[in-house]
Amino acid sequence: MKERQGGFLISKIKQIGGRRFDKILQQKNIDAFNGAQGKILYVLWQGGKMTATEISKKSGLAKTTLTAMLARMQVQGLIRTEENAKDKRSALVCLTEKAVALKDEYDGVTKEIEDIYYKGFTDEEIDRFENCLKRILKNLEENV
Repeated sequence: MKERQGGFLISKIKQIGGRRFDKILQQKNIDAFNGAQGKILYVLWQGGKMTATEISKKSGLAKTTLTAMLARMQVQGLIRTEENAKDKRSALVCLTEKAVALKDEYDGVTKEIEDIYYKGFTDEEIDRFENCLKRILKNLEENV
């Protein structure tokens, strides 16, 4: 039986990719957020206001990790919270104008890392690869 290395490879790509992402941020003197905070910003840029639980689910960050990161981001002026009219027990996390203004910079860094990831790949290969990753993610989410 052939040994499969998909999980190991994904983990290594995540580790090296994260370091490369942070290096690009550093090279561009972008210090308003780090790579992990970028995940939170990305989720909020895509979905607007949401609870910490929703951010945790969409970003893949553990709720305990997320809580500390959100507190730091609030001090940095990237997010604010407001009352959740639908559920008084939870607050909504919202982007500040400062965070909204960072989206173009973030998109530029994302494009740069994407170019590194997909160097030498055709559009068809990228589509197939991403579809496979989505299937793996779905399998994992169904077995939580």
